[in-house]
Amino acid sequence: MPDRAALAQHLIEQWRLRADEGLGAGPEEDADALTQPVHTSDGAPARLKIGSAAFTGEHLVLRRWAGDGAVRLLRADPHRHAVLTERAGPTTLASLTDTDACAVVAGLYARLHVSAMPQLPSAADTLRCWLDDASLDSPAVPRRLVEQARTLASDLLADGAGAEVVLHGNLHFSTVRAAERAPWLAVDPRPVNGDRNDDVAPMLTHHWDGIAGRVREAIRQRFWTLVDVAGLDEDRARAWVIVRMVAASTSVATRADRADEVTRFLTVAKAVQD
Repeated sequence: MPDRAALAQHLIEQWRLRADEGLGAGPEEDADALTQPVHTSDGAPARLKIGSAAFTGEHLVLRRWAGDGAVRLLRADPHRHAVLTERAGPTTLASLTDTDACAVVAGLYARLHVSAMPQLPSAADTLRCWLDDASLDSPAVPRRLVEQARTLASDLLADGAGAEVVLHGNLHFSTVRAAERAPWLAVDPRPVNGDRNDDVAPMLTHHWDGIAGRVREAIRQRFWTLVDVAGLDEDRARAWVIVRMVAASTSVATRADRADEVTRFLTVAKAVQD
C-alpha cells in the first residue's frame, strides 16, 4: 500500500493548502482512501483525498457534475488518485429516517445520472466478466441464487437498457452529506457507465445498525421508496439488486473474515423478492 500520508503532506505543500488542526482534524484512513480536512490558500474549507483504484474516474465525474448534486472538484492528480474538493459537512443521511434518506438519494439520481462518459468503465463489461467466471460456486452462497442471478444478468445484458448514464456507484447513507450551498451533496463516487436502474444496491446494504430487528421490512421499504421517487423500472431495479448482491457474495465467500458481508448481501437479495 502506498504511503498515503506522505503523499498527502506533499500535496498539501505543492497545492499551498493548510491542514486543519485541533480535535478530529487529523487524517482518516481506511483500505480505500486517506482523507484530510484542509483549507485552500484563499481560506476555503476543502477535503483532500488520496484514493485507490476503486475511485478511478472520480475526478472526471466530479468535473462533469460541476457541483450539481455533488461536491465541487477544486484540483486533481489523477495518476496518484488524489482529489481536492469543497468540504461538505459531517452530517450524513443517517440523521434522517430511512424513507427521507431514500427520497434524498432518489432525487440525486436525476442530477447525477448524466450521459455516459467514454472514459469510464462499463458496468455491463464487468458483469460479463462475472458471468464468465468459472469459480462462482461456494457453499456459503445458495446455488439457486447463483443460477437466478446468472439468468437475470444474461437477460439484462441481452435486453439492454437504452442509453447508458453515469452511475455514482457508491451512493448511500454515508456518501451523501449536508452542505451550506445545498441541502445534500454526494461524495466519494465510484463511477461507471450503466443502466440508470443499477444504482440502488448501496442504499440497501448500508446503515445496517439502523434497521436492527426489522431488516427485511426495512430493505423492502428502502427499495420501494427509491424506485417510486426516482421513477425507476421496478423489475429491472430488482434484477440489478439481486445480481449485484450475489456477485458481491461470491467475490468474498471464501474469506472467513467477510462472512458477515456475505450474510448481508444474501439477505438483501432475498428481501427484495419477498
